[in-house]
Amino acid sequence: MAIEEGKKAPAFTLPDENSDKVKLSGLAGQWVVLYFYPRDDTPGCTIQACDFTSGIKGFEKLSAVILGCSPDDDESHQKFIKKHKLKIHLLSDPSHRVMEKYGAWGQKNMYGKIT
Repeated sequence: MAIEEGKKAPAFTLPDENSDKVKLSGLAGQWVVLYFYPRDDTPGCTIQACDFTSGIKGFEKLSAVILGCSPDDDESHQKFIKKHKLKIHLLSDPSHRVMEKYGAWGQKNMYGKIT
C-alpha cells in the first residue's frame, strides 16, 4: 500500500543502529525524511546514504531528521555507518512490516520477471 499525499504517515517503532527504539510519534514537531533501501553497502544504497550525509547541514537547519530504513540488523547498520562515516540514523525492519505499510517492499518486476 502506498501513502497518499496529505494523509498521515503510518505509525511505527523500529530499532536504530544502536538498538534504541525510534517512534515516529516521538519525532512530532520535526520534519522527518524517511527513506527506504534494500540493503546496506550496495552501490546505489551507499550513494544515497552518503548524499544524505553530505547534505546533513541543510537538513539540520530545517530541524529535519533523516532516517534510512532497511531489513538489515543493527550490526550491519553499524558497519555501514562506520565504513562510510554516515551521519544519519538507520532503522532495522527485518520483517518488512513498516516497509510494506509505506509501499516500499513487495514483489518487483524486473525485465518481465517477478523478483
